[in-house]
Amino acid sequence: MKHVVLGSLVVLGTALALSVPASAYVYCNSGDCWHSDDRFRAPGVTVERHPDDWYFHQHWDRDHHWHDYHEGRGYWRGGLWITL
Repeated sequence: MKHVVLGSLVVLGTALALSVPASAYVYCNSGDCWHSDDRFRAPGVTVERHPDDWYFHQHWDRDHHWHDYHEGRGYWRGGLWITL
């Protein structure tokens, strides 16, 4: 009986671990927006953080400019990548 309970707990724990949603964010800084899997923080920099699906509900030509992935830790400002 002990093995059945232990096996059930392992299966339940695995199912719970796999059901946790991934945390991805869209950050915007004065119209420059980018995607990040990490929480962004930089001293003196104000950014808006949005859920990942926010991206699909925007007018990118008018309101915001989307930037593709950039290697390294940093942020976009005025169309330039600022490295931290």
